[in-house]
Amino acid sequence: MPESITFVVVTGMSGAGKSFAIRCLEDMGFFCVDNLPTTLMPTFADLIVRSRQSPQRVALGVDVRAGEYLPHLIEAIDELRARGHRVETLFLEASDDTLVRRYHETRRRHPLAGDGQVLDGILAERKALANLREIADRIIDTSALIVHQFKDQLVALYGSPRTSTGLATALISFGFKHGIPIDADLVFDIRFLPNPHFVEGLRTLDGRDERVSEFIFKHEESRELLRRLEDLLDFLLPAYQREGKAYLTVAIGCTGGHHRSVSFVEALRRFLERRGFPPSVVHRDMDRE
Repeated sequence: MPESITFVVVTGMSGAGKSFAIRCLEDMGFFCVDNLPTTLMPTFADLIVRSRQSPQRVALGVDVRAGEYLPHLIEAIDELRARGHRVETLFLEASDDTLVRRYHETRRRHPLAGDGQVLDGILAERKALANLREIADRIIDTSALIVHQFKDQLVALYGSPRTSTGLATALISFGFKHGIPIDADLVFDIRFLPNPHFVEGLRTLDGRDERVSEFIFKHEESRELLRRLEDLLDFLLPAYQREGKAYLTVAIGCTGGHHRSVSFVEALRRFLERRGFPPSVVHRDMDRE
């Protein structure tokens, strides 16, 4: 019987992928409950702890359909932590245009739209969830993610029980032409570096290929930038850890997200692993045109 349980509270915008995330977490061994009244969460935790086959990891889905129970979610989270449980709040986000398109594609009705337009419901929901977004431990923007990328990101974050209570790091490569990741804490623009896209034989490869990486890092400015980023992270990681920060997401961007950003993320992955902060890695735009 575990003395404490890891809870992941999955919330966010309707249409941003909460149901899909819950299914993925269930596949990873989480005991999942969707839309449990928030005021019952502490009681539910007590029942789990007393059960003979108590799950160690539980995912709780909460969204705007909780109605009058929604404002009590923050209190419930505080109560779970006060009882010694670890609680992470995962907020799923997407742009207004993306959410409108998804609702039109599925022909579903937005829970807050009533007789109005889908966008009216989305704007009302953003307002209702603003406080939850503020206290979220992690925000994932699914606007530019295909389902396989979203699943890979969830697996990287929650695929196995974490043994460390320290700072969890994540690296994202991306292309500026597809937009900046909304969940990034630090964003670095490396578009000034020589671009393999214009080199014969490298265009169709990606930044994980040794030939692409060799081309990028044969230039002194690339090596100098990598050294400076490593020095910055050497300074920041212990400081963030002392401050009690739970997550640090670093995003590296180039034009398309295929070459330079991918090579830099792979180099920083090795650096963070050596420093004892093994990161989750997402190459967001590597397979996009």
